[in-house]
Amino acid sequence: MAKQERVAIVTGASGGIGRAAAVRLARDGMAVVVHFGGNRDRADETLALIAEAGGRAVAAGGDVADEEAMAAVFATATEAFGGVDVVVNAAGSMPLGPVAQMDLATFDRIIRTNLRGTFVVSQLAARQVRSGGAIVNFSSTVTRLQYPAYAAYAAAKGGVEAMTLILARELRGRDITVNTVAPGPVETPLFLDGKTDEQVATAAKANPMERLGRPEDIAQVVADLAGPSRWINGQVLFVNGGAA
Repeated sequence: MAKQERVAIVTGASGGIGRAAAVRLARDGMAVVVHFGGNRDRADETLALIAEAGGRAVAAGGDVADEEAMAAVFATATEAFGGVDVVVNAAGSMPLGPVAQMDLATFDRIIRTNLRGTFVVSQLAARQVRSGGAIVNFSSTVTRLQYPAYAAYAAAKGGVEAMTLILARELRGRDITVNTVAPGPVETPLFLDGKTDEQVATAAKANPMERLGRPEDIAQVVADLAGPSRWINGQVLFVNGGAA
């Protein structure tokens, strides 16, 4: 009997780390649902990269914090490929600002995308991911570095870490791993937007490798967690070149 094709949903796959993870999983032989928040054109670019790599993929849009929209994304995976084995929660939002000055509407948006969105998708994943599968969430090294202006973002990501560790234990007996990847600064629009060249250079020098991470660096770890690394479970993996 032919081996069943594994299927991955990658949120935020229209660019940055999400795109790199989607392409890498496709190269590893998985069928991929490329989720996008609002930019279908960029999702189509990801689909084209996957096609060039010889993979199979479809795109599905929606707000990660909207349970009905995300249920439709999971339904797309089932309709197109027969089920779900891997879920990668790469969608994120990172407005910055000091606690004293941050507008609360901005704070609510950060929490909605990064924490509620991860919870909504993780809830659906916990119900639908098949045995032998994996859930990969995203935090950030900034939860340990305590940089000024990152309080709201770090608070949301700290919540993701706590949720991940608990969900791994709640899925006891299901043969599903749940882990969080916590990158350091990565050369993506999410990180670079609004930063001066000096700020970027300082961030690059903060680790012993003396460079920013690349999306492919993070995708490598995602691929390991999504596939062969079955004995890593309930962990936060800091992927930052040694920054912390």
